[in-house]
Amino acid sequence: MGKKGKKEKKGRGAEKTAAKMEKKVSKRSRKEEEDLEALIAHFQTLDAKKTQVTETPSSPPTPRLNASLSAHPEKDELILFGGEYFNGQKTFMYNELYIYSIRKDTWTKVDIPGPPPRRCAHQAVVVPQSGGQLWVFGGEFASPDGEQFYHYKDLWVLHLATKTWEQIRSTGGPSGRSGHRMVAWKRQLILFGGFHESTRDYIYYSDVYAFSLDTFQWSKLSPSGPGPTPRSGCLMAVTPQGSIAIYGGYSKQCCSCVPKPVLRSLLLLLECVYLDVYTFSLDTFQWSKLSPSGPGPTPRLGCLMVITLQGSIAINGGYSKQFLEKYRVMPEREFVCMPFHVCKWTWARINPSGVKPTPRSGFSVALAPNHQILVFGGVCDEEEEESLEGSFFSDLYIYDPARSRWFAAQLKGPKSEKKKRRRGKVEEHEGGTEEENGGTGAPEPLEVIKEVVAEDGTVITIKQVLAPSGLPVRPPPKAEDSALEASITGQEPCPRSNAMLAVKHGLLYVYGGMFEAGDRQVTLSDLYCLDLHKMEEWKTLVEMDPKSQEWLEETDSEEDSSSDEEGAEGGDEDQEEDSTEDSAEEGADPQHPEMAPGEQYEEYLSRTEQYWLKLARNHMGPDAKEKKVLKVAHAMAKAFIDDAGQDMARAQH
Repeated sequence: MGKKGKKEKKGRGAEKTAAKMEKKVSKRSRKEEEDLEALIAHFQTLDAKKTQVTETPSSPPTPRLNASLSAHPEKDELILFGGEYFNGQKTFMYNELYIYSIRKDTWTKVDIPGPPPRRCAHQAVVVPQSGGQLWVFGGEFASPDGEQFYHYKDLWVLHLATKTWEQIRSTGGPSGRSGHRMVAWKRQLILFGGFHESTRDYIYYSDVYAFSLDTFQWSKLSPSGPGPTPRSGCLMAVTPQGSIAIYGGYSKQCCSCVPKPVLRSLLLLLECVYLDVYTFSLDTFQWSKLSPSGPGPTPRLGCLMVITLQGSIAINGGYSKQFLEKYRVMPEREFVCMPFHVCKWTWARINPSGVKPTPRSGFSVALAPNHQILVFGGVCDEEEEESLEGSFFSDLYIYDPARSRWFAAQLKGPKSEKKKRRRGKVEEHEGGTEEENGGTGAPEPLEVIKEVVAEDGTVITIKQVLAPSGLPVRPPPKAEDSALEASITGQEPCPRSNAMLAVKHGLLYVYGGMFEAGDRQVTLSDLYCLDLHKMEEWKTLVEMDPKSQEWLEETDSEEDSSSDEEGAEGGDEDQEEDSTEDSAEEGADPQHPEMAPGEQYEEYLSRTEQYWLKLARNHMGPDAKEKKVLKVAHAMAKAFIDDAGQDMARAQH
């Protein structure tokens, strides 16, 4: 009896300890939320000083992520709102509104009285009524140290015709959240899911709300049938039949055998990635859980989902995770399709022909005017013994659902070069190819693909392009090391993930994105355009040198508070100077092989590759993997060429 009493007392003691811990965490969380609310209120006070609409011709926006890029429904314009930027020490939040004129190729910063507070990861939907409206709901505000988050629950509309912001104060709307999804259906906004997470608690949602664009009223829908479990980050699309399809998503759950306060305090949460499919009828407000036959896709996160012309749902790529083991991350490559019929639901694994994209995630997707699917960029994470490194891509693939065929986008080049190639076609193929490739003697195939099997069984595809002079062949995707040094000497986007895509009048626009180089995150702000009808060449609208971006190492400095306002406005001019000085200190060794006059980078690399491979091997040691040595060698060569070009440009000035 005594032992039993001790056990019960010990159990009650553990519960009390957990309760005290939860109380402390709750108190601290409330204090953090109050601090964030005070900071948001301070920024709103600054915004309140704006009394009239001002449209100022502007330089391109500063780098930012998780903003919204929308095509104007009536004008030839792109609309950029919000976003965040992290420089290694501090997170900067934005509520700036930029308009890009497609015809004039100019940026305009539009300051409108009473804008929404600074935010990122919000949902923005454009509708054509009343001259065009941009509806914004929810999102996050991050503290300068990036450790605290405030979730919004406000709804805003930007009247594009009059350039006025309006907050819609309607009761009965969704709670504050991020990771939700919102689509426009007829004259309603439909919102599903999302999450709210803090040091105090975590909540994932599966609720459905409808907002009427006629009455400006929220309605919480209570669909019958077994709906999806709470989640965020799912894919949401309106089907041709007028229903909404929900696929996949992500959530954190705790084990029922452990008290929640303990789990929350110790951050012992189980991550769940879903692969289920649901449809939601907007006419009957009824959920239907689909149980397709056939081999369906494995659980994944961040995949592509589109509705094809044949009435099917096509799913490609994404992340899969093996939990309760080593949390291994591998991108999924297979392509699966679910015919979208009323009476029969069947999974069917399809194997498209053509040149398929290599495994990746974080790619960006857009729909071409001919209903073909565009897949751009992305990243493939490679897990080493104690690190997770990513290889970033800048290639463009096209999937034709009518023929179930993948195409690697091949640009034709400018018309003048095209005619020149026709006249010299025989000479190029018979005589000049070996010399133009630096005497390698192996001009064909122009694209060399090597598959390297890592120790863990992962197949890594390394693509190398050997381009004769005069042929507009796109250079291969660069790894994260060479991506840092990619100063974009050509007319193509450098490798990246999470870029923002928009299509207007058959033109594909690629804005920003990010890549990683070691512990550094590089946030891009460049803008490119590609005519999808001509497919000739990328056009650079906004250039950016990634090496010029400031990156600060983590310190215990207390100077953050003094520059919050400046950072939120996104205007630290001395960041470029510091970064430029750092880059200059990494100057190139003059003993490296020089680039011949008029020599292209591909030609130089082909001629000197063995030198750089030897240099990289000496630097990394004999035990380094071949693919890593190749990446570093190409990065070193690229860095030398870029630095040499900058030195020459300075000398000319």
